Amino acid sequence: MSEKVEKGILEFLTKKQYAGVDDIATYFSISGATVRRKLTLLEEKGLIERTRGGAKINDTNNFYPSFSFRTHQNSLEKKKIALAGIKLIKNGDLVFIDGSTSCFFIADYLSEFNNIKVVTNGIDTLSLLSKNKINAYSTGGEVSEANRSCLVGQIAHDTINNMHADVVFFSAQSVGANGEIYDCFEHENYLRRQMMKNANKKVFLCDGTKLNRSSPFKLCNMDDIDYIICNESIKGYFEKDYSDKIICIE
Repeated sequence: MSEKVEKGILEFLTKKQYAGVDDIATYFSISGATVRRKLTLLEEKGLIERTRGGAKINDTNNFYPSFSFRTHQNSLEKKKIALAGIKLIKNGDLVFIDGSTSCFFIADYLSEFNNIKVVTNGIDTLSLLSKNKINAYSTGGEVSEANRSCLVGQIAHDTINNMHADVVFFSAQSVGANGEIYDCFEHENYLRRQMMKNANKKVFLCDGTKLNRSSPFKLCNMDDIDYIICNESIKGYFEKDYSDKIICIE
């Protein structure tokens, strides 16, 4: 239960970026003293930064939580999104999957398909595909210095450039009301763009934490994709009408 509360607080701060002790206590129906203890533990792990009266996500020194940790953030929502996503796959497809945690959950549901092939730059995703006995290919490449769970670089880019997929699943850190999609890892965006260029169907997996956020590197625009799958109702979120692209799974 204690760990669950810590994860809940971290997810809350991830979405809000900053929150006061009283706000956190009210949201989780716990005492201020309990909140302070949990914030201390999270700060000791390097996950947050304490501020006067509250806390914020630690974004200094290019901080980014581990892949294992991120798979536990909004995991239920990501699993629901993945289950909606696999409905866009058919037997015999070749599928691109990026190295995001959202797409990691797609990999966990592919064993129900026949003759499917998967190409990914995700190290943990590749391991899961192997465990599930899915016909999988690695992009190869170098391990990203910024995100150690992903392969990037020219070798990975060349691999994708020489293949064509029926569908690509990808995620990113933020999507704005103007329809622009951004991420914090520039080199991963290069590879995602190549995956999108070489795929018939482009699917953006977007849990609710990616809304109303900002990130430094532009990946693409909503006009560039075929579907966005989200666990929240977002039909009124965008300035432009993208209702034909939206799959909501509330």
